Amino acid sequence: MKKKVLSLVLTATMVMSLAACGSDKNAGGDANANTGNAEAEKTDTSAAGADNAEATGTENADSTETAVSDMNIAMVTDSGDITDQSFNQTTYESCKSWAETNNVPFTYYKPDSDSDEARNASIDQAVAGGANVIVLPGYMFAAAVVAQPELYPDVKFVALDVSAGDICEKGVGEGYTYNPADYNVTDYYNEENVYCCTYQEELSGYMAGYAAVKSGYKHLGFLGGMSVPAVTRFGYGYVQGIDAAATELGIASEVEVEYVCGGQFYGDADITSAMDTWYGTKNVEVVFACGGGIYTSAAEAAGKVDGKVIGVDSDQQPIIDGKYGQGMTVTSAMKGLSATVNSVLTDIRDGNWGEYAGKIENLGLVSENPEENYVQLPISTTQWSDTFTEDDYRALVKAMYSGEVTVSSDISAMPSTTVKVTDYGSIK
Repeated sequence: MKKKVLSLVLTATMVMSLAACGSDKNAGGDANANTGNAEAEKTDTSAAGADNAEATGTENADSTETAVSDMNIAMVTDSGDITDQSFNQTTYESCKSWAETNNVPFTYYKPDSDSDEARNASIDQAVAGGANVIVLPGYMFAAAVVAQPELYPDVKFVALDVSAGDICEKGVGEGYTYNPADYNVTDYYNEENVYCCTYQEELSGYMAGYAAVKSGYKHLGFLGGMSVPAVTRFGYGYVQGIDAAATELGIASEVEVEYVCGGQFYGDADITSAMDTWYGTKNVEVVFACGGGIYTSAAEAAGKVDGKVIGVDSDQQPIIDGKYGQGMTVTSAMKGLSATVNSVLTDIRDGNWGEYAGKIENLGLVSENPEENYVQLPISTTQWSDTFTEDDYRALVKAMYSGEVTVSSDISAMPSTTVKVTDYGSIK
């Protein structure tokens, strides 16, 4: 990926994540997304599409404008919806904003069930609707990457958070060894019209854990969604950051981590009850809520005892603080979904798809300047303290970029630590 694009795009688009998660709706209360197969929201911003767009609370561009290209963009949600205040919403709002700015048609599709078949059916529907660029957010689209690009060689597929391992697992099927190095991933999908990327979540997880301990928190929690690689990388990075900061401060014996996954990407009464126990009985001070709408359970429990929460994927401070109490969000472990969407769509528009086709990139640090990276903490909303300032954060990022500080991406087992870590497995 071209670095000249990164510096310009990342700074602006990380800010967009704020808006992307600005809705005050719970993950289950989607007031805008359509349900049912063969239903979709169309945001057609081209003059030609203004008359036949099936708009649902959207606006079209001025009819005197003409599209800058023949691009027709679609996005398909995974198992969530566009008000999940996390992965789907950030991707949706980034695509929608880019399309409106560039006067290009955009449609999103919500599958009628959480299945590979339903997601593939939504892609079929998108292509039938004229889409020639389809954005797929999340590892759940691995089966679609295996099946769909070969059917539609003239369509460009942008698969966010889909790894070689995800593709191999779906392509190989029964007998897969769970080691992608054992396979040639290109044997299992049509790479010519696909770009895939993943993010080094362990790095922003590390930053969040390190910042929390340096800021004075000693009893910390991690609440993951489902135990999938991206969630685990966030969690294990978080644990490593906690351990590093505690060791530097000489307080490892005083720091403790509770670790659990909810088994789903949304909060509910059972998960809130578990968080009530953490905050109310175990005296956990701050929980890193990592997995779509599951943060609602952590925030509900935290609000009862003046507890703290760490957000994920985008800057969740406006949402969490806005609904559950000002000052609740310590920071957010972010990854550059908006930056990726903007840079890839811009290059497709400019005829540079060749920079992406066939690649599976792992995006992380590209600069010692935090704002230019694909993984970072939000500078404007992080609760800096006397013991961990913005300058301290910048120094940490510089050390990570130079290799002075290293973070393991190994998720085969919980990292070895000096601090006490209790892993409860999964609530469901």
